[in-house]
Amino acid sequence: MSAAIDNPEDLRLSRLQEILDSGALRSAGRLLNSLAPAEVAHLLESLPPTKREILWRLVDPAIEGEVLVNVSDEVQAELVKDMDAASWLAAAENLDLDDLTDLVQDMPETVVREVMSALDDQHRHRLETMLSYPEDTAGGLMNTDTVTVRPEVTLDVVLRYLRRLGEEMPPETDALFVVNRDDEYLGVLPLWKLVSGNPDDTVAEVMSLALKPLPVDMPDSEVARYFETHDINSAPVVDENGRLLGRITVDDVVDVIREEGEHQFMSQAGLSEEEDMFAPVLPSARRRAVWLGVNLLTAFLASWVIGLFQATLAKYVALAVLMPIVASMGGIAGSQTLTLAIRGIALGQLTGKNARHLLLKELAVGAINSIIWALVVGAIAGAWFSSISLAVLIAAAITINLLFAAFSGAVLPLLLKQLGIDPALAGSVLLTTVTDVVGFLAFLGLATVFLE
Repeated sequence: MSAAIDNPEDLRLSRLQEILDSGALRSAGRLLNSLAPAEVAHLLESLPPTKREILWRLVDPAIEGEVLVNVSDEVQAELVKDMDAASWLAAAENLDLDDLTDLVQDMPETVVREVMSALDDQHRHRLETMLSYPEDTAGGLMNTDTVTVRPEVTLDVVLRYLRRLGEEMPPETDALFVVNRDDEYLGVLPLWKLVSGNPDDTVAEVMSLALKPLPVDMPDSEVARYFETHDINSAPVVDENGRLLGRITVDDVVDVIREEGEHQFMSQAGLSEEEDMFAPVLPSARRRAVWLGVNLLTAFLASWVIGLFQATLAKYVALAVLMPIVASMGGIAGSQTLTLAIRGIALGQLTGKNARHLLLKELAVGAINSIIWALVVGAIAGAWFSSISLAVLIAAAITINLLFAAFSGAVLPLLLKQLGIDPALAGSVLLTTVTDVVGFLAFLGLATVFLE
């Protein structure tokens, strides 16, 4: 038996590549359109631009809209650059309202007007409502297509109502929302309670009050945490007066979690989570040049600090040999704390109120590690260069740098957040500068004072 099972998506991608290379476009189209729209989006993102363009022309127009919603912004922009109004309208035709909301924001204004005019009054009003909220809030995530019931009706009446709805029932409905005559949210009626309850009971007798509504302006990251902590599949969204506006389903929350994960991962390298892996060379080089330039400036700062001690380095060559160790140890220790702090901020676990506790804890961890590794590195350096003075100096420098790295790793993310700067994007660059400068300054400064 094979030791590993190939990923089905990898197999499909490999098969599509072979078919495209052979020129059998009809076969490629059949294979492509047998996949779910999200799988098609993934395959398109996995192909270089030339093959991506060929494959996009083979996508069934009936699923084009769903595919566009699932690809990254940069890939989407490339795919739609030659689309005319008729193609846009066809792509929008079969979309759910929440997906249509996402796609409309990328459409040309003339096409948006045509899409709006093609909708009936009810759907047009719903779409306009959803577009009025920022996309990174509960209002931007929600779908206004909900099923509501009054508290005074019986379960038997509700069941007959749902039978009349039939296929018009919104997808992924696991509960009905209970509202009064002013559309104020009162509670939730899970479907399992509806089908298992006494038909003569009223909704008010069996509904649950445990599920709290989400404010329409709640940030999407907090929405994701709410779903995670309450283990739910859907949640109501209300305005400032408590009136029900719509619902958020777990599939929308999964998208938020995935995007946040990609953002944290890509930001560590100074990249956007929307960057196309196969983007043209010049735009990619231009984007990355910004952070390379920032890094160069910080590297010059570290070099300037080293340059202050040229005379000492000229006398003691061993310092140049050992110097990278001090900076490297500080960088790793600081990155550990920085990663922990950024994760805490992203999950809403680290705030100004508990930051002091984290800082003290990380300083304690840094103190223990600095003592341990200062002794290890000091012993090695002392034996290597037969110098007790050098051993003491590098041990002291490592202790100072590790403590400062722990302090910086805990404080920098909170400080950057206060300044409105993304900690994931700027934190690692600034931390590296701090640990390099402090490490070199401590090691070479102590050497200048005690070895001269």
